[in-house]
Amino acid sequence: MNLDPHYDIVIVGAGPCGSTAARYSAEDASVLLIDKKKTIGVPVQCAGFLPKYDELEELMPDAELPDTFRYPKSCVYTETKCQRFIAPTGDSKEFDVDADVLDRRRFDQYLAERAVSAGADLRIGTRVTAIDGKSIEIAGMWGSHTITADVIIGADGPSSIVAKAANLPGVEDDPMGVAHAIAYDMTGVEIDNGAIEMHFGRNFVPGGYAWIVPHGGTSANVGMGIRKAMCEPGVTFRDYLHRFIEEHPVASEKLRGGRVTSVIAGMVPVGGAPAKTCTGNVMIAGDAAGHLIATNGGGIPTAMVAGKIAGETAADVVNGRCAVDAYESRWRSEIGMQIKTSVYVRKLMDGMMRSDSMMTAVMNMVSPAHTKALQRGQLPDAVKRLLQGMQRRMR
Repeated sequence: MNLDPHYDIVIVGAGPCGSTAARYSAEDASVLLIDKKKTIGVPVQCAGFLPKYDELEELMPDAELPDTFRYPKSCVYTETKCQRFIAPTGDSKEFDVDADVLDRRRFDQYLAERAVSAGADLRIGTRVTAIDGKSIEIAGMWGSHTITADVIIGADGPSSIVAKAANLPGVEDDPMGVAHAIAYDMTGVEIDNGAIEMHFGRNFVPGGYAWIVPHGGTSANVGMGIRKAMCEPGVTFRDYLHRFIEEHPVASEKLRGGRVTSVIAGMVPVGGAPAKTCTGNVMIAGDAAGHLIATNGGGIPTAMVAGKIAGETAADVVNGRCAVDAYESRWRSEIGMQIKTSVYVRKLMDGMMRSDSMMTAVMNMVSPAHTKALQRGQLPDAVKRLLQGMQRRMR
């Protein structure tokens, strides 16, 4: 458990982004991967929905996908075949998506193991307490230390200490750009195990959607992502989740008899990436950099691609092949368009979500194929004209 006083690269955060960054950078540099959790992947902070490899290639056509997307079956709860959208009226529309529902604890541990196998040192139960240039102060289960690094990668989430220390723009600053996710793992529910369900309606989930993600059998993850700025005064996020489970005209019939086995909560940055994601010897990636698809809040695919890019770029930096700012252009060329477009669509949809009748009208008019495109951060011209026209009528 000895710690070297200096590493070429230190990565803060051993989620999908940070572990992928470590797996790729450790091939060509000395790497330390740090995580504050005492057990990688615990507590779980998302529902674990991940489209399969062919779907990911369509989602991110310009990206070089990391090989960590080839994971063992032991990381998977169940497989699903479609996504189903349920309008505020209860009408539904679905499209085909081959996907896995991940056991995030096992998946995150698998990714960390891949990083260690590539040569990275891993230090769990350890927090970064201060960063000053190349100097990093850490404290945790193995005491307090000061180490140095030529490059620091912040994969430490939307409240990134690495971003703050480097004076990089935060992803928490815009209240409309931050969703709060709360979910329960439940057992004893009666659901369609082949479908991911997404429910809309301002009385149940303002400024977002509620989901039912099957875990197989009678188990599921049931939750929602909502924005405080669009909530009723005095109504908490948990109040909305309980209202959805107990009172929703469609979902409550499936969920009312269920029992909660665990609680999941987290912050989801849906405001897009900041203008700058690297400076000096620092890069930020994943949720720390707003690397997710804002139309659905999904961040695993984009975070892992960004992690690969960050890891490879960091290794190139320490080996004299490029400067840190190469990271900016690399990730934007591979996944920047999907992230930017998804934020634009999310902003168009914000106005529609204030009216259940308007939201239902949009969902009825958009075809399943176009709905799938929107979920991928794409905006077909026909849908763009429709949303812009409806937005003008609402003013």
